[in-house]
Amino acid sequence: MRIPARFAPLLFSALLSAIMVAIVSAFVLTVSGGIHPGFAADWARSCLTTWPVAFPAVFVVAPLVRRVVARITA
Repeated sequence: MRIPARFAPLLFSALLSAIMVAIVSAFVLTVSGGIHPGFAADWARSCLTTWPVAFPAVFVVAPLVRRVVARITA
């Protein structure tokens, strides 16, 4: 199954934000409390509560960052 190209920015934002949230929340949880028996549940909870913030942020910010990068690169 292929997704139409017009959905590329939305899919990019969803995937990038999900990956970033997973990595950062795992890092923060590990640094702050270590890996403990309830780590997976805490990690899932953290991801589920922060992804709704990260997704629209990436969706809005990514085009702006692309424009800035295009201006400052040759």
